[in-house]
Amino acid sequence: MELNQKTLKKAYNYLSKDPCLDHLINKFSSSIDIFERFNENYPLALAYLIIEQQVSFKAAITIKNRFIDKVRDLTNDEIIQLSDKELQSIGISFRKATYIKNVFKYFKENSYDFLSASNQEVIDELTKIKGIGVWSSEMFLMFVLMRIDIFSKGDLALINSIKINYKIDIKDDNKLNSITESWSPYKSVASLLLWKSIEEKYFFT
Repeated sequence: MELNQKTLKKAYNYLSKDPCLDHLINKFSSSIDIFERFNENYPLALAYLIIEQQVSFKAAITIKNRFIDKVRDLTNDEIIQLSDKELQSIGISFRKATYIKNVFKYFKENSYDFLSASNQEVIDELTKIKGIGVWSSEMFLMFVLMRIDIFSKGDLALINSIKINYKIDIKDDNKLNSITESWSPYKSVASLLLWKSIEEKYFFT
């Protein structure tokens, strides 16, 4: 199932059975933009995700905006040709500059059918690229392939939001799994609501 306006409505209806999510739906349903991070240029979408892996969210946004300005009129081939120095000049580390190039080279040399692949197949394929881990692959599934039932245990903001909203010990795997599995088949939408909660500092009390 793909995430779109129709499935979003169904998701809200289904998730509203959860008192915490119902609280967040009432507050945020009209302000959630499911296409906010969508990009049909796969390597570019992954490059943004690599940049977003910053300690500081604010720093990540600043660098991402500089990168967007830098590559705005460039083709994927031209982005590969950018020197590491050019990428470092906008705040991207040498390591991340290499990872970004790896991604563009992968898509230049491969024509894997991501749309037809299962979630696990997408993760297995993307993590072959040096610099792309499970978290980036899960974000790609959610925001680029618009898969509706994705939850990322490796996303600290998301885990923190669950800890605050559900008042649970997030080290208790059984409890965490029990909560997140109850959101299926709409884990992606639950995640969007919980991210919004932490971003806006608005919680279920």
